[in-house]
Amino acid sequence: MDINSPDFIARSKSALENADLQKALTNLKAGFPGKRKKAMARMPEFDTMRDQAVEIKNKVIENLDYYLETFETKVQDNGGQVHWARNADDACQTILGICRSVDAKTVTKGKSMVTEEINLNKFLEKHSVTPVETDLGEYILQLRGDHPSHIIAPAIHLNLPQVSDIFAEKHKLPRKEDPAELMQEARDIMRDHFVAADVGITGANFFVAETGSTMIVTNEGNGDLTQTLPKVHIVVTSIEKCVPTLEDLSLFMRLLSRSATGQESAVYNTLSSGPKQAGDQDGPEQFHVVLVDNGRSSMVGDEQQDMLRCIRCSACMNHCPVYSQIGGHAYGWVYPGPMGAVLTPKMIGIEQAGHLPNASTFCGKCEAVCPVRIPLPSLMRTWRERQFDKGQGPAASRYGIQIWAALAQRPWLYHAMTRIAIPMMKLWSGQKNRISSLPLARGWTIWRDLPAPEGKTFMQQWSKKNKEQQP
Repeated sequence: MDINSPDFIARSKSALENADLQKALTNLKAGFPGKRKKAMARMPEFDTMRDQAVEIKNKVIENLDYYLETFETKVQDNGGQVHWARNADDACQTILGICRSVDAKTVTKGKSMVTEEINLNKFLEKHSVTPVETDLGEYILQLRGDHPSHIIAPAIHLNLPQVSDIFAEKHKLPRKEDPAELMQEARDIMRDHFVAADVGITGANFFVAETGSTMIVTNEGNGDLTQTLPKVHIVVTSIEKCVPTLEDLSLFMRLLSRSATGQESAVYNTLSSGPKQAGDQDGPEQFHVVLVDNGRSSMVGDEQQDMLRCIRCSACMNHCPVYSQIGGHAYGWVYPGPMGAVLTPKMIGIEQAGHLPNASTFCGKCEAVCPVRIPLPSLMRTWRERQFDKGQGPAASRYGIQIWAALAQRPWLYHAMTRIAIPMMKLWSGQKNRISSLPLARGWTIWRDLPAPEGKTFMQQWSKKNKEQQP
């Protein structure tokens, strides 16, 4: 996907005009938020667990070096190997080196946003290694040459006819429209890839310092086949996904599935703790964990540190009024929605992702539903402040903020301006009391009317109320 966030406005407009996308996004609005709400209603201790999760995550972040080194030691004790990757290129080169060490030609992949982040598929293809996505949504996107638009439902922007078309085109089989038949078709084709793959690559929702284990959470079972059938299993994950103990892991597992899909538990929750041991009937001969930094360590102690608590449940985007209208591709990079509006500027630079922190109504819903209480609106506001300090962003916005600041610092002038503005807006609205066009507010009125003020200013009403209450 092109990193070109200055085109956010153009992509958003295109998304709003895309009838197929708008139809697909209705599934999001009707699905995840309602299921999560029901799951929360069955779990009265949810808020207490959120507080516990915040405490655990903060503890890990503050002692990240200790927990990562402990994890590495345990992996080695289990017969595996940990590789440290400072950036995307380090990670890709490390993975390629492992593949070449076993002369791998084909690798199967479980769903992993970190491999999207480092653009692993394109890198492997460039070096004559064929990656095959095994998650159904990711597989559909791979056939289309497309990218995920959601972090747990990557193909949510597609409708059934689009999937039917690409299967018929790429599989050279009669077109089907029954979802069950399409899934069976994918299984039949995928089975050969599972058996033939030399290397299996998965992500990790969490990894456990205490035991040197990695955890994947899926609803399809493809992850289990990806990590047990090939000779080599490579886990690609980011450094902040560490939890101290298996007991801590159980807490996060309860939060993750309910926050993500409204399930009590995902169908498959699989721990991997190294390569096949003597007496094991199956499993890989080699176990590698690639820990990707890619800018995350610089967030420790930074204003954005709270973002490292994210467990990638997608609750923030599932409830976001902006994401629900434009989908994920409009955000221009791997991570969409509110979490992407905070994380993307850190990873690719505010210069390229400047529109994203501004793509928010600041309704606060994302923070309200976050299972680890990340203050996403506050973090987006921090990016806006940095933009302003650097003189970035649209000139009209910067000048508008400067004018507002000048008024806010001079209460007498602010009150005078509002007393003038209210009758002027009433006059401008005419008999309908609705303003369909207003200078300097076209960004609002081009899409909707602005209600005209009906009374006096708040300060005038407050002053009048205080006088009436005086004896």
